[in-house]
Amino acid sequence: MNIALILSGGMGARLGTDVPKQYLKVAGRPIITYCIETLSLHEEIDGLQIVADDFWQKRIAEWLTDADCKKKFRGFSAPGENRQLSIFHGLRDIRSYADDRSYVFIHDAARPLLSRQQIRDCLRGAAGHDGLMPVLPMKDTVYRSLNGGRSVSELLDRSTVYAGQAPEVFLLGRYYEANQKLLPDRIRGINGSTEPAILDGMEIVMIPGDEGNFKITTKADLKRFERIMAEESGGKRE
Repeated sequence: MNIALILSGGMGARLGTDVPKQYLKVAGRPIITYCIETLSLHEEIDGLQIVADDFWQKRIAEWLTDADCKKKFRGFSAPGENRQLSIFHGLRDIRSYADDRSYVFIHDAARPLLSRQQIRDCLRGAAGHDGLMPVLPMKDTVYRSLNGGRSVSELLDRSTVYAGQAPEVFLLGRYYEANQKLLPDRIRGINGSTEPAILDGMEIVMIPGDEGNFKITTKADLKRFERIMAEESGGKRE
C-alpha cells in the first residue's frame, strides 16, 4: 500500500493571518483541498491520513466532496508539539490498517501544487529502498559559518550540496522504528522528515525535485500561488 500522510496541523504564524495558511481560500477553495484532490485521484495512492487539529477536522471532512476523496480517506491524526511528532502520530495511526511493508508519502498541506508526475516519480523511485527525498540543486555559492553567521568559515562545493524538498517517501515500518527511537525528547529537536531516517542508517535515495511545488510560508508565497491560480484554468497540473 501507498498511504499519503498530509500534514495540516501548523498554525502558519509567519504568514501573519488569523486562519492557518492551509485553510485560506484561493480561487474559491481552501488551499489544503488542492493536494487532497491530487493525491486522492492518483491511481498509485491507496489511502489518505490527515494530521489536523480537532477544530478543523469537521471542516476538512466537509471538503472531501469527491467520491475518490471519501473512498481513500482513512482518518485524522492529532498534531504533536512539533512537525516530527505530528508525523509520528500519523505513522502510528497508519500502522493500524497498513502493514510495515507499505510506503508512507509525507506531504505538507501548504504545498498545493503537487503534480501527478512528482507523485509517480517519488513512489516509483522509492521502490526497493528504505526511502526517498526529492532535492533541488544549490544555485548560489554556499558558505559555512561557525560563529552564527558573523563571518565565513568555509566555502562549500555546491555541486555536493542539495536542498531537501517534500514530499518524502519512507518504508512505513522501518521509518516508524527510526522515529520511535528518538522518543521522548530527541524527536522534539528534529527539523526535517528525513533526519530520523538518516540518523538510523536508512537508505534514502534522491531524485530531482520540482521548483513549482513550493510551500506557502510567507505572504509573497501566497501571492505567487494566487497569481498561478488566476492564470491557470482549473488549477490542475501534470
